[in-house]
This record gives sequence, structure tokens and C-alpha cells, in this order.
Amino acid sequence: MKRGKKYTEAAKQIDRATQYEVADAVALVKKTAVAKFDETVEAHVRLGVDGRHADQQVRGAVVLPHGTGKSVRVLVFAKGDKLTEAENAGADFVGGEELIPKIQNDGWFEFDVVVATPDMMGVVGRLGRVLGPKGLMPNPKAGTVTMDVAKAVEDIKAGKIEYRLDKANIIHCPVGKASFSEEQLSENFDTLMEALVKAKPASAKGQYFKSVTLACTMGPGVKVNPQKYA
Repeated sequence: MKRGKKYTEAAKQIDRATQYEVADAVALVKKTAVAKFDETVEAHVRLGVDGRHADQQVRGAVVLPHGTGKSVRVLVFAKGDKLTEAENAGADFVGGEELIPKIQNDGWFEFDVVVATPDMMGVVGRLGRVLGPKGLMPNPKAGTVTMDVAKAVEDIKAGKIEYRLDKANIIHCPVGKASFSEEQLSENFDTLMEALVKAKPASAKGQYFKSVTLACTMGPGVKVNPQKYA
């Protein structure tokens, strides 16, 4: 794969064989963020689990202390008082059954997270085919199926992120923007890693953190030493 000049120059600053301490890794990621826009800093964590087994699934959500730097649009499916509650908490869109055709037929996806009260999951379930592949389906483990819609909306707006294994048993999560300070990025990253430690399945054997990499949107990956979280 041919890389651009900026990427090649940035990659020269990183020793591919070294696992950097968190503070050093964050400093390098910031240094190699040379795009003209404010790049997202992402963590890619390969876990020593097999997500094909239900008892080795790793999934959940965590509120990053400094947020993600991205404004998140929240859609809430609810009824009655819960609609008002969601609106007052700052939800961007609220509604019920009337939103189904808008999403299903008109292809309306101007939202980033979907929250639903449990009594609305029968309705939301009809959108499984369109929301599922986009990773937008509400889920109790992620705290997006709840009666406390106000808290769910407030947490998401404050920087709550979801984490889940992909098919290669890797978790990909944003931990902030390149414009964040090194301290903010380090604290956000620590918070994510601590959440993953707590989410370790009891059936997981051997080394849990196989590899941990930090990278910005257009930059090269920097390997992180996961020893402090082991």
C-alpha cells in the first residue's frame, strides 16, 4: 500500500519494534498528526479472547473524562413522560413508531447513537436489519436500553463511548482529538483500558492484552506497552 509523503515522514519518528509507555505514545501520536483537520485519536486493542464464544464476548460502554471531542447526535425512542425527559436532557431527536418509516424507507440516519426505553424495543426491533449493520442497535450492555433516558443522553453527550469486539477480536475506540492535551488523551486512554480490564471474561485464559496501538486518523500506529494494566 503506497503511503503519502506526510505519513512516511511521520512513520520515521516511530520505532515499530518498541512498545512505548502511554505518555510517550500519546506524545508521538500528537506529533505525527499532521493533517489539515483535527484528527481523531483511536485506540486499537487486540484481546486474547475468542468472541465467537458467548462467554468470551467483551462489550460495554465507558464515559471518557474529557469526552471524545465530537458532538454526538442522539435519537431516543420512548413514549409519554420519557419523551419530555429525553428532550430536556438534550436528545437531538425523540419519537416512537412514527420514526420507523422515516428510517426504513427514507434512509434517514442523521444520528450517531440510538437510545430506547425497554417498552419500545418491540418497535425498534423492526429496524434491526438497518440499524444492526451500522452498529446503531440499542443494547442493554451498552446502557442504551434503559428507563433512565435522561442519564443515558447526558452520559453520551458527556463523552460515553461503546466498545465491542470486531471479528478479529480487536476493539477500536476513539479516545479524543489530536488537539487535546497529552494529559487529556492519557486520562481518556487509561479510563478505556481500565474499563476493558473490568470487562475481562472469567473464561479468558493467558495474555489478555495481545497488542495495543494508538493512532490518529491519518497517522501511523504507535504500539503501547500494556504492562501497567495487566
